[in-house]
Amino acid sequence: MKPASTSAAIFGRSTPAKRTERAVFWLLRLATYFVLFCAAFIFWDIGTKGGAVIFKPTAPFINLPFLTEAPETLNVFTFRGENMTLGDRKFRAFKEAHAAELKTARIETYVYSAGGIFPNIAGTVLLVLGSIIIALVLGVLSAIYLSEYATDGPFVRFLRLSIVNLAGVPSIVYGLFGFGMFVIAFDFGVSLLAGWLTLAFMVLPIIITASEESLKAVPRGYREGSLALGATKLQSIMTNVLPYALPGILTSSVLSIARVAGETAPIMFTAAFVVRDELPWQVREWTDFFFQGVMALPYHIYVVASKIPQNEYTRDVQYGTAFVFLFTVAAIAMTAVILRQRLRKKYKW
Repeated sequence: MKPASTSAAIFGRSTPAKRTERAVFWLLRLATYFVLFCAAFIFWDIGTKGGAVIFKPTAPFINLPFLTEAPETLNVFTFRGENMTLGDRKFRAFKEAHAAELKTARIETYVYSAGGIFPNIAGTVLLVLGSIIIALVLGVLSAIYLSEYATDGPFVRFLRLSIVNLAGVPSIVYGLFGFGMFVIAFDFGVSLLAGWLTLAFMVLPIIITASEESLKAVPRGYREGSLALGATKLQSIMTNVLPYALPGILTSSVLSIARVAGETAPIMFTAAFVVRDELPWQVREWTDFFFQGVMALPYHIYVVASKIPQNEYTRDVQYGTAFVFLFTVAAIAMTAVILRQRLRKKYKW
């Protein structure tokens, strides 16, 4: 038997394999830290600059007009030696009262640099909630069929492979598909319904795959025990399988919410308007609610950041909208996470 000191020397000796392993370890570690640093910097940049737009040092400490009004054109001019910045609505009233003095004034206009983003917030929330509900219903039903009813064979394996491949299709392709199918072929027009269906189909592969895995993770004994007590297969699935798979299904919904809320291309083709005077619920008949376009936060950011001349006034709109957008997505996702945690506590196995 070798002495302990000799064994320690042998096992502690540096070898090419160990040095390579240590180098790979530090490379992966630094890469992870770099990604986290970049993400933290982005959130810090949006949080500080966007937070300065949303939060104010004086009461009521929140920029309520930015959160409750619609986007407007900003009018910048000099009046009686004072620099004035007024949104379009206030400027029209101001112009009527001082028409004579403003005849010779030089007025500069900046699009979407005044007002607020309330219609964009409402449109984003409606698009996310509607598409996730449709995707969850279709996705869970498809997952139940694949997990509980379908017989494993070449066709089912091909079906699963197709679903996985669809998850990697670029969003612009889904946007063109939705435009051709729902906007033109089905004649839905640029509407909430067309946006819902397009976004739902985009995240459907993710929900189907995650839901099927969650259903398969439920122990087989739960099914067998229910069937042994006289329940039908459908009753067994609905009472002894699906409730225990819901936490995993909601995990996929959290991932889907993040993707749906952040997509610009699909809603640009199917649901979003740059400007819309009416809010989604301001319709004469309730059926019109589904067949009207909406304003949305990601599309608004895209327009303000790339489609209009950049100036000192658009910067605040960009960062303020991005801040609200991140907060809105986080709030919806957090709701799903809280619901998932409660279900996990209720259904333990």
